[in-house]
Amino acid sequence: MSPILVLITIAFYFAILFAISYITGRKADNQGFFTGNRKSPWYVVAFAMIGSAISGVTFVSVPGMVAASGFSYMQMVMGFVVGQFIIAFVLVPLFYKMNLTSIYEYLENRFGIASYKTGAWFFFISKMLGAAVRLFLVCIVLQLLVFAPLKLPFVLNVVFTVGLVWLYTYRGGVKSLIWTDSLKTFCLIVSVGLCIYYIASDLGLNFSSMLTTIRDNDFSKTFFFDDVNDRRFFFKQFLAGIFTVIATTGLDQDMMQKNMSCRNSKDSQKNIVISGSMQLVINLLFLMLGVLLYTYAFQHNIAVPEKSDELFPLLATNGYFPIIVGILFIIGLISAAYAAAGSALTALTTSFTVDILESTKKKTDKEVAKIRKKVHIGMAVVMGLVIIIIDLLNNTSVIDAVYILASYTYGPILGLFAFGIFTKKTVRDKYIPLVAIIAPIICFVLDKNSVSWFNGYRFSYEILIINAALTFVGLLFLTNKNKSTNKIQTT
Repeated sequence: MSPILVLITIAFYFAILFAISYITGRKADNQGFFTGNRKSPWYVVAFAMIGSAISGVTFVSVPGMVAASGFSYMQMVMGFVVGQFIIAFVLVPLFYKMNLTSIYEYLENRFGIASYKTGAWFFFISKMLGAAVRLFLVCIVLQLLVFAPLKLPFVLNVVFTVGLVWLYTYRGGVKSLIWTDSLKTFCLIVSVGLCIYYIASDLGLNFSSMLTTIRDNDFSKTFFFDDVNDRRFFFKQFLAGIFTVIATTGLDQDMMQKNMSCRNSKDSQKNIVISGSMQLVINLLFLMLGVLLYTYAFQHNIAVPEKSDELFPLLATNGYFPIIVGILFIIGLISAAYAAAGSALTALTTSFTVDILESTKKKTDKEVAKIRKKVHIGMAVVMGLVIIIIDLLNNTSVIDAVYILASYTYGPILGLFAFGIFTKKTVRDKYIPLVAIIAPIICFVLDKNSVSWFNGYRFSYEILIINAALTFVGLLFLTNKNKSTNKIQTT
Protein backbone atom coordinates (compact mmCIF):
# COMPACT_ATOMS: atom_id res chain seq x y z
CA MET A 1 0.00 0.00 0.00
CA SER A 2 1.20 3.51 -0.76
CA PRO A 3 1.67 5.96 2.16
CA ILE A 4 -0.92 8.28 0.64
CA LEU A 5 -3.58 5.54 0.55
CA VAL A 6 -2.87 4.68 4.19
CA LEU A 7 -3.20 8.34 5.20
CA ILE A 8 -6.44 8.71 3.22
CA THR A 9 -7.86 5.63 4.96
CA ILE A 10 -6.92 6.99 8.39
CA ALA A 11 -8.26 10.46 7.54
CA PHE A 12 -11.61 9.07 6.38
CA TYR A 13 -11.96 6.94 9.51
CA PHE A 14 -11.13 9.81 11.85
CA ALA A 15 -13.44 12.23 10.06
CA ILE A 16 -16.32 9.95 11.06
CA LEU A 17 -14.84 9.46 14.54
CA PHE A 18 -14.47 13.19 15.21
CA ALA A 19 -18.02 13.84 14.00
CA ILE A 20 -19.40 11.28 16.48
CA SER A 21 -17.15 12.63 19.24
CA TYR A 22 -18.32 16.20 18.63
CA ILE A 23 -22.02 15.33 18.54
CA THR A 24 -21.94 13.18 21.69
CA GLY A 25 -19.52 15.31 23.70
CA ARG A 26 -20.42 18.93 22.91
CA LYS A 27 -22.54 19.29 26.06
CA ALA A 28 -20.47 17.07 28.34
CA ASP A 29 -19.71 18.36 31.84
CA ASN A 30 -17.23 16.89 34.35
CA GLN A 31 -19.57 14.03 35.23
CA GLY A 32 -20.10 13.38 31.53
CA PHE A 33 -16.33 13.13 31.11
CA PHE A 34 -15.81 10.96 34.21
CA THR A 35 -18.94 8.71 34.25
CA GLY A 36 -21.05 9.49 31.16
CA ASN A 37 -23.63 10.93 33.62
CA ARG A 38 -24.66 7.28 34.32
CA LYS A 39 -27.03 7.43 31.33
CA SER A 40 -25.38 5.15 28.74
CA PRO A 41 -27.68 2.42 27.30
CA TRP A 42 -26.36 -0.96 28.44
CA TYR A 43 -26.53 -2.56 24.99
CA VAL A 44 -24.46 0.28 23.49
CA VAL A 45 -21.88 -0.10 26.27
CA ALA A 46 -21.81 -3.89 25.72
CA PHE A 47 -21.08 -3.45 22.02
CA ALA A 48 -18.51 -0.72 22.69
CA MET A 49 -16.70 -2.85 25.30
CA ILE A 50 -15.92 -5.53 22.73
CA GLY A 51 -13.67 -3.04 20.96
CA SER A 52 -12.27 -1.75 24.26
CA ALA A 53 -11.15 -5.25 25.28
CA ILE A 54 -9.35 -5.83 21.97
CA SER A 55 -6.37 -3.61 21.26
CA GLY A 56 -4.08 -3.22 18.28
CA VAL A 57 -1.82 -5.72 20.02
CA THR A 58 -4.57 -8.33 19.78
CA PHE A 59 -5.29 -7.44 16.17
CA VAL A 60 -1.67 -7.94 15.09
CA SER A 61 -0.21 -10.35 17.66
CA VAL A 62 -2.89 -13.00 18.17
CA PRO A 63 -2.93 -14.16 14.50
CA GLY A 64 0.87 -14.41 14.56
CA MET A 65 1.11 -16.31 17.83
CA VAL A 66 -0.53 -19.50 16.48
CA ALA A 67 2.79 -20.77 15.12
CA ALA A 68 4.35 -20.91 18.59
CA SER A 69 1.30 -21.42 20.82
CA GLY A 70 -1.46 -22.87 18.63
CA PHE A 71 -4.91 -21.98 19.89
CA SER A 72 -3.77 -22.20 23.52
CA TYR A 73 -4.74 -18.54 23.98
CA MET A 74 -8.38 -19.69 23.93
CA GLN A 75 -7.77 -21.39 27.30
CA MET A 76 -7.03 -17.96 28.72
CA VAL A 77 -10.01 -16.40 26.93
CA MET A 78 -12.27 -19.02 28.55
CA GLY A 79 -10.93 -17.80 31.88
CA PHE A 80 -11.76 -14.24 30.79
CA VAL A 81 -15.43 -15.18 30.47
CA VAL A 82 -15.55 -16.68 33.98
CA GLY A 83 -13.80 -13.59 35.33
CA GLN A 84 -16.38 -11.33 33.69
CA PHE A 85 -19.17 -13.09 35.60
CA ILE A 86 -17.30 -12.50 38.87
CA ILE A 87 -16.90 -8.81 38.00
CA ALA A 88 -20.58 -8.51 37.11
CA PHE A 89 -21.99 -10.11 40.25
CA VAL A 90 -19.39 -9.25 42.91
CA LEU A 91 -17.70 -5.95 42.04
CA VAL A 92 -20.36 -4.05 40.06
CA PRO A 93 -23.05 -4.07 42.83
CA LEU A 94 -20.42 -2.94 45.34
CA PHE A 95 -19.16 -0.05 43.22
CA TYR A 96 -22.67 1.14 42.35
CA LYS A 97 -23.72 0.95 45.99
CA MET A 98 -20.85 3.27 46.91
CA ASN A 99 -21.56 5.60 43.93
CA LEU A 100 -17.86 5.85 43.05
CA THR A 101 -16.34 8.15 40.42
CA SER A 102 -13.02 6.34 40.74
CA ILE A 103 -13.10 2.72 41.87
CA TYR A 104 -9.96 3.30 43.97
CA GLU A 105 -12.04 5.45 46.31
CA TYR A 106 -13.17 2.08 47.70
CA LEU A 107 -9.67 1.55 49.09
CA GLU A 108 -9.78 4.86 50.97
CA ASN A 109 -13.14 3.96 52.45
CA ARG A 110 -11.95 0.49 53.43
CA PHE A 111 -8.36 1.07 54.59
CA GLY A 112 -7.27 4.69 54.40
CA ILE A 113 -5.53 7.27 52.28
CA ALA A 114 -2.24 5.35 51.80
CA SER A 115 -3.96 2.32 50.24
CA TYR A 116 -6.10 4.66 48.11
CA LYS A 117 -3.00 6.36 46.70
CA THR A 118 -1.26 2.99 46.29
CA GLY A 119 -4.10 1.63 44.15
CA ALA A 120 -4.26 4.81 42.09
CA TRP A 121 -0.49 4.94 41.45
CA PHE A 122 -0.25 1.25 40.54
CA PHE A 123 -3.12 1.72 38.11
CA PHE A 124 -1.45 4.81 36.68
CA ILE A 125 1.87 3.03 36.10
CA SER A 126 0.27 -0.12 34.68
CA LYS A 127 -2.16 1.70 32.39
CA MET A 128 0.42 4.14 31.11
CA LEU A 129 2.93 1.37 30.30
CA GLY A 130 0.26 -0.93 28.84
CA ALA A 131 -1.26 1.81 26.66
CA ALA A 132 2.19 2.89 25.49
CA VAL A 133 3.14 -0.68 24.49
CA ARG A 134 -0.11 -1.00 22.52
CA LEU A 135 0.32 2.33 20.75
CA PHE A 136 3.99 1.55 20.11
CA LEU A 137 2.92 -1.36 17.95
CA VAL A 138 0.66 0.94 15.91
CA CYS A 139 3.50 3.42 15.54
CA ILE A 140 5.76 0.65 14.20
CA VAL A 141 3.19 -0.27 11.55
CA LEU A 142 2.62 3.38 10.59
CA GLN A 143 6.39 3.96 10.45
CA LEU A 144 6.78 1.08 7.99
CA LEU A 145 3.81 2.04 5.84
CA VAL A 146 3.82 5.85 5.98
CA PHE A 147 6.53 7.72 7.84
CA ALA A 148 9.62 5.77 6.69
CA PRO A 149 8.65 5.93 2.97
CA LEU A 150 8.09 9.69 3.38
CA LYS A 151 11.40 9.95 5.30
CA LEU A 152 9.72 11.33 8.40
CA PRO A 153 11.12 10.64 11.91
CA PHE A 154 9.57 8.29 14.46
CA VAL A 155 9.05 11.19 16.88
CA LEU A 156 6.68 12.86 14.40
CA ASN A 157 4.87 9.53 14.09
CA VAL A 158 4.35 9.46 17.87
CA VAL A 159 3.10 13.07 17.95
CA PHE A 160 0.65 12.28 15.14
CA THR A 161 -0.62 9.06 16.77
CA VAL A 162 -1.01 10.38 20.34
CA GLY A 163 -2.36 13.70 19.06
CA LEU A 164 -5.25 11.96 17.32
CA VAL A 165 -6.12 10.11 20.53
CA TRP A 166 -6.04 13.34 22.54
CA LEU A 167 -8.20 15.23 20.04
CA TYR A 168 -11.17 12.91 19.97
CA THR A 169 -11.22 12.31 23.76
CA TYR A 170 -10.66 15.99 24.67
CA ARG A 171 -14.26 17.14 24.82
CA GLY A 172 -16.51 14.33 25.93
CA GLY A 173 -14.46 11.72 27.82
CA VAL A 174 -16.54 8.64 28.67
CA LYS A 175 -19.69 10.18 27.23
CA SER A 176 -18.02 10.29 23.79
CA LEU A 177 -16.01 7.09 24.18
CA ILE A 178 -19.08 4.87 24.51
CA TRP A 179 -20.22 5.92 21.03
CA THR A 180 -16.82 6.16 19.33
CA ASP A 181 -15.91 2.73 20.72
CA SER A 182 -19.11 1.36 19.19
CA LEU A 183 -17.91 2.58 15.78
CA LYS A 184 -14.52 0.99 16.40
CA THR A 185 -16.07 -2.32 17.43
CA PHE A 186 -18.12 -2.38 14.24
CA CYS A 187 -15.05 -1.62 12.10
CA LEU A 188 -12.97 -4.19 13.96
CA ILE A 189 -15.46 -7.03 13.51
CA VAL A 190 -16.09 -6.18 9.85
CA SER A 191 -12.35 -5.93 9.18
CA VAL A 192 -11.35 -9.28 10.65
CA GLY A 193 -14.38 -11.01 9.11
CA LEU A 194 -13.72 -9.67 5.62
CA CYS A 195 -9.97 -10.36 5.90
CA ILE A 196 -10.80 -14.00 6.65
CA TYR A 197 -13.20 -14.07 3.70
CA TYR A 198 -10.76 -12.59 1.18
CA ILE A 199 -7.80 -14.70 2.32
CA ALA A 200 -9.87 -17.90 2.30
CA SER A 201 -11.14 -17.01 -1.20
CA ASP A 202 -7.57 -16.48 -2.39
CA LEU A 203 -6.74 -19.95 -1.07
CA GLY A 204 -9.72 -21.37 -2.98
CA LEU A 205 -11.60 -22.31 0.19
CA ASN A 206 -15.33 -22.09 0.77
CA PHE A 207 -16.73 -21.85 4.31
CA SER A 208 -16.79 -25.60 4.90
CA SER A 209 -13.34 -26.31 3.49
CA MET A 210 -11.93 -23.32 5.37
CA LEU A 211 -13.15 -24.76 8.67
CA THR A 212 -11.71 -28.17 7.72
CA THR A 213 -8.35 -26.62 6.81
CA ILE A 214 -8.17 -24.80 10.12
CA ARG A 215 -9.32 -27.81 12.15
CA ASP A 216 -6.76 -30.16 10.54
CA ASN A 217 -3.85 -27.73 10.91
CA ASP A 218 -1.37 -28.49 13.69
CA PHE A 219 -1.57 -24.84 14.75
CA SER A 220 -5.20 -25.26 15.84
CA LYS A 221 -4.47 -27.38 18.91
CA THR A 222 -6.36 -25.70 21.75
CA PHE A 223 -6.02 -27.68 25.00
CA PHE A 224 -2.74 -28.54 26.71
CA PHE A 225 -3.01 -30.89 29.70
CA ASP A 226 0.18 -32.94 29.36
CA ASP A 227 3.02 -30.93 30.91
CA VAL A 228 2.51 -28.73 33.97
CA ASN A 229 5.85 -27.04 33.24
CA ASP A 230 4.61 -25.89 29.81
CA ARG A 231 3.52 -22.24 29.77
CA ARG A 232 0.52 -23.39 27.70
CA PHE A 233 -0.70 -25.83 30.39
CA PHE A 234 -4.50 -25.53 30.63
CA PHE A 235 -4.91 -24.66 34.30
CA LYS A 236 -2.12 -22.07 34.15
CA GLN A 237 -3.83 -20.32 31.25
CA PHE A 238 -7.41 -20.72 32.50
CA LEU A 239 -6.77 -19.52 36.06
CA ALA A 240 -4.55 -16.72 34.77
CA GLY A 241 -7.40 -15.69 32.46
CA ILE A 242 -9.89 -15.47 35.35
CA PHE A 243 -7.67 -13.36 37.59
CA THR A 244 -6.21 -11.29 34.75
CA VAL A 245 -9.63 -10.11 33.63
CA ILE A 246 -10.71 -9.42 37.23
CA ALA A 247 -7.60 -7.28 37.70
CA THR A 248 -7.39 -5.62 34.28
CA THR A 249 -11.13 -5.06 33.85
CA GLY A 250 -12.88 -5.22 37.22
CA LEU A 251 -10.15 -3.32 39.09
CA ASP A 252 -9.18 -1.09 36.18
CA GLN A 253 -10.48 2.48 36.18
CA ASP A 254 -10.38 2.51 32.37
CA MET A 255 -12.73 -0.43 31.84
CA MET A 256 -14.98 0.13 34.85
CA GLN A 257 -15.38 3.82 34.03
CA LYS A 258 -17.33 2.72 30.94
CA ASN A 259 -19.03 -0.28 32.53
CA MET A 260 -20.34 1.97 35.29
CA SER A 261 -21.68 4.58 32.87
CA CYS A 262 -24.87 2.48 32.65
CA ARG A 263 -28.00 3.65 34.45
CA ASN A 264 -27.85 1.04 37.23
CA SER A 265 -25.99 -2.08 38.35
CA LYS A 266 -28.36 -4.51 36.59
CA ASP A 267 -27.80 -2.80 33.23
CA SER A 268 -24.06 -2.84 33.87
CA GLN A 269 -24.18 -6.57 34.66
CA LYS A 270 -25.97 -7.33 31.39
CA ASN A 271 -23.38 -5.31 29.50
CA ILE A 272 -20.43 -7.10 31.13
CA VAL A 273 -21.79 -10.63 30.67
CA ILE A 274 -22.66 -10.13 27.01
CA SER A 275 -19.48 -8.28 25.99
CA GLY A 276 -17.35 -10.75 27.96
CA SER A 277 -18.95 -13.75 26.26
CA MET A 278 -18.37 -12.17 22.85
CA GLN A 279 -14.63 -12.25 23.50
CA LEU A 280 -14.73 -16.00 22.86
CA VAL A 281 -16.03 -15.45 19.34
CA ILE A 282 -13.80 -12.49 18.45
CA ASN A 283 -10.56 -14.05 19.68
CA LEU A 284 -11.40 -17.31 17.91
CA LEU A 285 -11.74 -15.33 14.66
CA PHE A 286 -8.27 -13.83 15.16
CA LEU A 287 -6.74 -17.27 15.72
CA MET A 288 -8.52 -18.67 12.65
CA LEU A 289 -7.13 -15.76 10.67
CA GLY A 290 -3.65 -16.66 11.91
CA VAL A 291 -3.91 -20.23 10.58
CA LEU A 292 -5.05 -18.92 7.19
CA LEU A 293 -2.16 -16.43 7.05
CA TYR A 294 0.44 -19.12 7.75
CA THR A 295 -1.25 -21.50 5.31
CA TYR A 296 -1.07 -18.82 2.60
CA ALA A 297 2.59 -18.04 3.36
CA PHE A 298 3.62 -21.72 3.23
CA GLN A 299 1.70 -22.43 0.00
CA HIS A 300 3.24 -19.43 -1.77
CA ASN A 301 6.77 -19.94 -0.38
CA ILE A 302 6.73 -16.55 1.34
CA ALA A 303 9.44 -16.13 3.96
CA VAL A 304 7.73 -15.91 7.34
CA PRO A 305 9.04 -12.95 9.41
CA GLU A 306 11.21 -13.78 12.38
CA LYS A 307 8.84 -11.77 14.57
CA SER A 308 5.38 -13.31 14.34
CA ASP A 309 3.72 -9.93 14.91
CA GLU A 310 4.92 -8.80 11.49
CA LEU A 311 3.16 -11.57 9.53
CA PHE A 312 -0.31 -10.00 9.25
CA PRO A 313 1.01 -6.50 8.32
CA LEU A 314 3.42 -8.05 5.77
CA LEU A 315 0.79 -10.08 3.92
CA ALA A 316 -2.02 -7.53 4.21
CA THR A 317 -0.16 -4.49 2.90
CA ASN A 318 2.35 -5.78 0.35
CA GLY A 319 0.12 -6.67 -2.57
CA TYR A 320 -0.37 -10.37 -1.87
CA PHE A 321 -4.14 -9.87 -1.62
CA PRO A 322 -6.61 -7.41 -3.20
CA ILE A 323 -6.07 -3.81 -2.03
CA ILE A 324 -9.26 -4.01 0.03
CA VAL A 325 -7.48 -6.41 2.44
CA GLY A 326 -4.81 -3.78 3.10
CA ILE A 327 -7.45 -1.11 3.67
CA LEU A 328 -9.37 -3.42 6.01
CA PHE A 329 -6.16 -4.17 7.89
CA ILE A 330 -5.48 -0.46 8.44
CA ILE A 331 -9.08 0.20 9.52
CA GLY A 332 -9.08 -2.80 11.86
CA LEU A 333 -5.71 -1.87 13.36
CA ILE A 334 -6.55 1.76 14.06
CA SER A 335 -10.02 0.79 15.29
CA ALA A 336 -8.58 -1.64 17.81
CA ALA A 337 -5.59 0.50 18.79
CA TYR A 338 -7.35 3.81 19.23
CA ALA A 339 -10.24 2.21 21.12
CA ALA A 340 -7.78 1.03 23.78
CA ALA A 341 -5.62 4.17 23.73
CA GLY A 342 -8.54 6.59 23.86
CA SER A 343 -10.17 4.89 26.83
CA ALA A 344 -6.78 4.59 28.55
CA LEU A 345 -6.09 8.32 28.16
CA THR A 346 -9.54 9.17 29.54
CA ALA A 347 -9.14 6.81 32.49
CA LEU A 348 -5.63 8.10 33.28
CA THR A 349 -6.98 11.65 33.22
CA THR A 350 -9.84 10.70 35.55
CA SER A 351 -7.67 8.76 38.00
CA PHE A 352 -4.94 11.41 38.15
CA THR A 353 -7.49 14.21 38.59
CA VAL A 354 -9.74 12.44 41.11
CA ASP A 355 -7.36 10.09 42.94
CA ILE A 356 -3.89 11.59 42.88
CA LEU A 357 -4.60 15.33 42.74
CA GLU A 358 -7.96 14.94 44.56
CA SER A 359 -9.19 17.87 42.47
CA THR A 360 -12.89 17.10 42.85
CA LYS A 361 -12.77 17.81 46.58
CA LYS A 362 -13.78 21.35 47.63
CA LYS A 363 -13.53 22.79 44.10
CA THR A 364 -16.15 24.16 41.77
CA ASP A 365 -17.05 22.42 38.52
CA LYS A 366 -15.29 25.15 36.57
CA GLU A 367 -12.08 24.71 38.57
CA VAL A 368 -12.25 20.92 38.16
CA ALA A 369 -12.78 21.26 34.41
CA LYS A 370 -9.73 23.53 34.12
CA ILE A 371 -7.54 21.07 36.03
CA ARG A 372 -8.94 18.08 34.12
CA LYS A 373 -8.10 19.64 30.74
CA LYS A 374 -4.51 20.35 31.83
CA VAL A 375 -4.14 16.79 33.15
CA HIS A 376 -5.54 15.44 29.87
CA ILE A 377 -2.78 17.22 27.93
CA GLY A 378 -0.17 16.07 30.43
CA MET A 379 -1.23 12.43 30.16
CA ALA A 380 -0.96 12.59 26.36
CA VAL A 381 2.55 14.06 26.59
CA VAL A 382 3.69 11.40 29.09
CA MET A 383 2.23 8.63 26.91
CA GLY A 384 4.15 9.95 23.90
CA LEU A 385 7.41 10.12 25.87
CA VAL A 386 6.98 6.54 27.12
CA ILE A 387 6.46 5.31 23.53
CA ILE A 388 9.68 7.06 22.46
CA ILE A 389 11.58 5.48 25.36
CA ILE A 390 10.25 2.00 24.44
CA ASP A 391 11.49 2.60 20.89
CA LEU A 392 14.94 3.65 22.13
CA LEU A 393 15.11 0.48 24.25
CA ASN A 394 14.22 -1.49 21.10
CA ASN A 395 11.56 -3.41 23.03
CA THR A 396 9.30 -4.89 20.36
CA SER A 397 7.55 -7.50 22.52
CA VAL A 398 3.79 -7.17 22.37
CA ILE A 399 1.03 -9.33 23.83
CA ASP A 400 3.42 -11.07 26.25
CA ALA A 401 4.68 -7.67 27.40
CA VAL A 402 1.15 -6.44 28.06
CA TYR A 403 0.18 -9.44 30.22
CA ILE A 404 3.53 -9.59 32.02
CA LEU A 405 3.23 -5.90 32.91
CA ALA A 406 -0.31 -6.55 34.13
CA SER A 407 0.87 -9.47 36.28
CA TYR A 408 3.33 -7.28 38.17
CA THR A 409 1.36 -4.03 38.45
CA TYR A 410 -2.21 -5.26 38.90
CA GLY A 411 -1.26 -8.00 41.40
CA PRO A 412 -1.08 -5.64 44.42
CA ILE A 413 -4.38 -3.99 43.38
CA LEU A 414 -6.06 -7.41 43.18
CA GLY A 415 -4.65 -8.37 46.59
CA LEU A 416 -5.86 -5.12 48.17
CA PHE A 417 -9.40 -5.44 46.86
CA ALA A 418 -9.59 -9.15 47.74
CA PHE A 419 -8.50 -8.45 51.30
CA GLY A 420 -10.98 -5.59 51.61
CA ILE A 421 -13.94 -7.54 50.23
CA PHE A 422 -13.38 -10.95 51.82
CA THR A 423 -12.18 -9.94 55.31
CA LYS A 424 -13.37 -7.49 57.95
CA LYS A 425 -9.89 -6.80 59.28
CA THR A 426 -8.37 -3.33 59.49
CA VAL A 427 -4.70 -2.78 58.73
CA ARG A 428 -1.98 -0.24 59.45
CA ASP A 429 -2.62 1.81 56.38
CA LYS A 430 0.69 3.66 56.20
CA TYR A 431 2.62 0.42 55.55
CA ILE A 432 0.46 -0.75 52.64
CA PRO A 433 2.67 0.89 49.94
CA LEU A 434 5.63 -1.15 51.25
CA VAL A 435 3.70 -4.43 50.90
CA ALA A 436 2.57 -3.44 47.39
CA ILE A 437 6.20 -2.88 46.34
CA ILE A 438 7.69 -5.97 48.01
CA ALA A 439 5.15 -8.45 46.53
CA PRO A 440 6.07 -7.81 42.85
CA ILE A 441 9.79 -7.92 43.71
CA ILE A 442 9.38 -11.37 45.29
CA CYS A 443 7.41 -12.48 42.22
CA PHE A 444 10.19 -11.30 39.93
CA VAL A 445 12.77 -13.29 41.93
CA LEU A 446 10.53 -16.39 41.87
CA ASP A 447 9.98 -16.07 38.13
CA LYS A 448 13.70 -15.80 37.36
CA ASN A 449 14.59 -18.81 39.50
CA SER A 450 11.53 -21.04 39.09
CA VAL A 451 13.20 -23.59 36.78
CA SER A 452 15.99 -24.37 39.27
CA TRP A 453 13.94 -23.96 42.42
CA PHE A 454 10.74 -25.77 41.37
CA ASN A 455 11.95 -28.72 39.31
CA GLY A 456 11.65 -27.12 35.88
CA TYR A 457 8.40 -25.23 36.51
CA ARG A 458 7.97 -22.08 34.43
CA PHE A 459 5.59 -19.35 35.47
CA SER A 460 3.22 -17.93 32.89
CA TYR A 461 0.66 -15.20 33.49
CA GLU A 462 -0.40 -16.96 36.69
CA ILE A 463 2.37 -14.96 38.39
CA LEU A 464 -0.45 -12.40 38.83
CA ILE A 465 -2.18 -14.79 41.26
CA ILE A 466 1.05 -15.27 43.25
CA ASN A 467 1.53 -11.49 43.34
CA ALA A 468 -2.00 -10.90 44.66
CA ALA A 469 -1.63 -13.72 47.22
CA LEU A 470 1.64 -12.27 48.53
CA THR A 471 -0.04 -8.88 48.89
CA PHE A 472 -2.94 -10.52 50.75
CA VAL A 473 -0.53 -12.30 53.13
CA GLY A 474 1.44 -9.09 53.63
CA LEU A 475 -1.76 -7.32 54.68
CA LEU A 476 -2.41 -10.04 57.25
CA PHE A 477 0.87 -9.06 58.93
CA LEU A 478 -0.36 -5.45 59.07
CA THR A 479 -3.65 -6.34 60.74
CA ASN A 480 -4.77 -4.30 63.72
CA LYS A 481 -5.52 -6.86 66.42
CA ASN A 482 -9.01 -6.92 67.91
CA LYS A 483 -10.27 -4.40 65.38
CA SER A 484 -12.60 -4.84 62.45
CA THR A 485 -14.24 -2.44 60.05
CA ASN A 486 -17.92 -1.66 59.71
CA LYS A 487 -17.40 0.19 56.44
CA ILE A 488 -19.01 -0.92 53.20
CA GLN A 489 -17.11 -3.91 51.82
CA THR A 490 -19.48 -6.46 50.33
CA THR A 491 -22.61 -6.55 48.24
